[in-house]
Amino acid sequence: MFEVRALRKRYGAHAAIDGVDLTIREGETVVLLGPSGCGKSTLLKALIGLVTPDAGEVRFRGERVEPKTAPALRRRMGYVVQGGGLFPHLAARANATIPARHARWLADRTATRLEALVQLTRFPPDGLDRYPSQLSGGQAQRVSLMRALMLDPDVLLLDEPLGALDPITRFELQADLRDVFARLRKTVVLVTHDLGEAVFFGERLVLMRDGRIVQQGSYAELASRPADAFVTRFILAQRSPLQQLEAMPMSGSK
Repeated sequence: MFEVRALRKRYGAHAAIDGVDLTIREGETVVLLGPSGCGKSTLLKALIGLVTPDAGEVRFRGERVEPKTAPALRRRMGYVVQGGGLFPHLAARANATIPARHARWLADRTATRLEALVQLTRFPPDGLDRYPSQLSGGQAQRVSLMRALMLDPDVLLLDEPLGALDPITRFELQADLRDVFARLRKTVVLVTHDLGEAVFFGERLVLMRDGRIVQQGSYAELASRPADAFVTRFILAQRSPLQQLEAMPMSGSK
């Protein structure tokens, strides 16, 4: 579905993407993973045409993603931005149906699609007339997901969709999101810095550092056959507090 070849993007002296090659196949869930500033969000934006590379190319279904083609191709992609990106002056219903209005859908078609997405995302129907400030964090993200899915896109791209949520809400929404992915069977590309979240969602993890792909594969492959010391450090640094406590030497031990 996506072919990325020799992709480079600089911001001044900083190389946000530094020679990335990546193939994303139809129907798979790929997680772009790594520490803050590693280039994962920039790569995601390049896939959807929101970032124009300095060199290399991105192809979507064989067609090059560039300024003149990106607007049309973007209609076939659903995008959930960091923090949700809801318009504060629009109620949930209006936020979710923005793509349908831009596509000039008839009201009946829009209403039918919205009803299906409300059920799919488990959004409370009585919340559709609330404004973003009146929604919980989890509800706001569900609205963002409905908006991304409104036109039934070929691929769904999510940029740290759960990063701003409290742990309980995040846990609940993780399960619902994975259920949505499984039911839709779409290609999914998700960005996160959280290894546990990446393993929960991803069939393939793509670990990045300093604008480059360090290693990609399943969690088992990264953990058992790390490409270098950074992979091992990244995995060990994200152990749970309980695992870290168990690894600590007992008081008084030698």
